[in-house]
Amino acid sequence: MRLFGIETEYGITRDDLSEVDPVVESMELVRAHLTASFERRWDYAGEDPHEDARGFRVSGLAQDKEEDEFAKADAHRPFSFHEMKSDLVLPNGARFYNDHTHPEYSTPECRTLRDLLAHDRAGERIVQRAAARRNQQLGGPHVQLYKNNTDFHGHSYGCHDNYLVRRSIPFERVIAGLLPFLASRQVIAGAGKVGIEAQESGHVPGVYQLSQRADFMETELGVDTMHNRPILNTRDEPHAVREKYRRLHLIIGDANMCEYATALKVGTTQLVLDLIEEGAAPHIELAQPVTAVKQLARDIDLKASVRQRNGPALSALDIQEQYFEAASRTLRGRDADTQWIIREWGETLRLLTEDRSQLVGKLDWVTKLWLLEIFMREERIGWDDPWLASLDLEYHNVSAERGLYLGLEAEGKVWRMTTEADVEQALSAGPLDTRGGLRGLCVRRFPDQIQSMQWERIQFSGGLMPKTLEMGDLFHPDDVKTCAAIFETAASPADALAAWKNRKDT
Repeated sequence: MRLFGIETEYGITRDDLSEVDPVVESMELVRAHLTASFERRWDYAGEDPHEDARGFRVSGLAQDKEEDEFAKADAHRPFSFHEMKSDLVLPNGARFYNDHTHPEYSTPECRTLRDLLAHDRAGERIVQRAAARRNQQLGGPHVQLYKNNTDFHGHSYGCHDNYLVRRSIPFERVIAGLLPFLASRQVIAGAGKVGIEAQESGHVPGVYQLSQRADFMETELGVDTMHNRPILNTRDEPHAVREKYRRLHLIIGDANMCEYATALKVGTTQLVLDLIEEGAAPHIELAQPVTAVKQLARDIDLKASVRQRNGPALSALDIQEQYFEAASRTLRGRDADTQWIIREWGETLRLLTEDRSQLVGKLDWVTKLWLLEIFMREERIGWDDPWLASLDLEYHNVSAERGLYLGLEAEGKVWRMTTEADVEQALSAGPLDTRGGLRGLCVRRFPDQIQSMQWERIQFSGGLMPKTLEMGDLFHPDDVKTCAAIFETAASPADALAAWKNRKDT
């Protein structure tokens, strides 16, 4: 199984203010997580969002102008860049920081679906515990957090799934194999949404659709993430040895509350990547992929079909069925995660056709639709009632007291792969078989000796020159466990690095 992870930007608001400064509120929320002063800094030197996986570097991004405007607006604030970012690397190997207007939690790299779900759920607990501390400071439950993708005022924020991919696979093949799959993936991974929304027109009620992000997809390919959003993001930041690896950074996905939907979203995507690498992906070429994303999202009966460049029109279920059948033929019989994904993928496609009520508590768009339909019958209202947008939002509230999904979970009405013990473990330590777990171990053991961090390296202070743990090619689970065992027992980072070097040299 390949490595993967999820970055989630949370919606944030305060109900005691008529106007909210999301930059300050996001910063204060992240810093509320701390029990000591903020010192560790994330090293941004290795990040360049202008590099394009298609083999060139763009001169500018659509969002660069907005970032410049942010910088001018931020100039009056009494905070440095690093103070505003408040970038934390946590003892579980995750990253928690202020992405300017949203608190963002990035899971550590994971190798199994169970680990990913546990760390995604741990992120919900971490941001909500920070909100509880912030609310203690404010004297009331004023800060509310939402694991969703829209504010219903024309703005969208992301949930990005990421995958390690071998660079030897031509990127053109990745594009061809992924575009139809991603356009149709929303039938299993959509979070559900009341109304239609765009920056130009705002929120238009009266409709229920599969996905929260579909309205905001504007082009097929591109490196931008905030404007001119692409179905397939082409940003080339591998966070690994560039000559060997890519990091596939997908921004089309919704933020899921249902564990089952998250598992299928990430699980099916990694199987499609396996198919692409083996040259076994279906040959589908949509005529207008961006239009297709929106058409498929707005048909909850799943009957809409979209045109191919050559061939018959296909529904979202038709497209998913072709990928499922290819995975069944090519990948069946591999590891336990793969077998689970193929079995549940097929069962989900069957139930979407025959009896979607059995997917309540498993797929978000189905679960939310079920809740809203019950409410509308009881209150005798229609889809154009503004009350429904508020309920949509509260479905995603990560407060156990207010969140509608979490209420269903407390009643035992949702499917779970994780246990509470899994989530508690994920709060304190990262996966033992990935560099994410090693990163968290270093934070726990040597917090005062870390000078800076990136995904692929840790620089330790001390001596005349910084000492660096390079993890850009540290992916084999046995190597990770060996390195972690050395850092677990070493008296200092210098001793650990020396022992690790000797181990690699022998």
